[in-house]
Amino acid sequence: MSMQRDILVIDDELMVTQAVVKVCSAEGITVAAADSAPEALRFLENSRFRLVLCDIMMNELDGFQFLEELDRRGIQTPVVMMTGYSTVENAVRSLTSTGTVDYISKPFTADELLTVIRRSLRCSVILDEAESAGLPRHCSLSYVPCPANYYRLGYVSWVLLEEEGTARIGVSDLFLKAAEGIRELELSLPGEDLLQGIPCAFATSLDGSVHGIICPMDGKILEVNADAQSNPSLVEKDPYFRGWLYRILPPNPENNLQWLSS
Repeated sequence: MSMQRDILVIDDELMVTQAVVKVCSAEGITVAAADSAPEALRFLENSRFRLVLCDIMMNELDGFQFLEELDRRGIQTPVVMMTGYSTVENAVRSLTSTGTVDYISKPFTADELLTVIRRSLRCSVILDEAESAGLPRHCSLSYVPCPANYYRLGYVSWVLLEEEGTARIGVSDLFLKAAEGIRELELSLPGEDLLQGIPCAFATSLDGSVHGIICPMDGKILEVNADAQSNPSLVEKDPYFRGWLYRILPPNPENNLQWLSS
């Protein structure tokens, strides 16, 4: 009989798996731990999990090879990628890999870990609702996907290129739904430089959790949406139009677009 648990954590560092087990267990979240991708695949053959936390840098199979193996076997358990090598490339590649719903860099605090886990579990439920309704997982009645002429970084953020060579960026409706309500937005200032793969804003949800919004494109901030900053509910009501976050001047958008989905 297949056992169902909440989380499968995969990391060849015992301290990491022990920390995840301790933090999650204290919150009533059931966890199984594996120290390699092959061991994790054996777990997945015999048990069902709601979410997988997977390190990127591992022996035998690394995190991205593990994702490829999940795809080959038709296993759709959503994955959060973890890494102590917190580079822009790792963050962006993680968010754009098939099967990944989120990314977290090590070391992380207990609050950061629980925020990502809870958001990812809710994201998974929403994606499953789409699939059960016979829709592609990126389409759902529960959230509004990005418009056709937008580019998105995973399920987190989006960018719209403008004719003047500028671009608008914002946060996706799925990310907002998974965060379950935004009461406050912390935005950067005009003139600051944003980097793809690095948080460009922080959203505090109704329960006090803080969610980093990863930037989809490099650029200098030309304008901050003051209406969205003063009224975060605007971002939730209209995330792709009136609820944009920044207008930026991207120095080389073609380099960033290779990592984005249209």
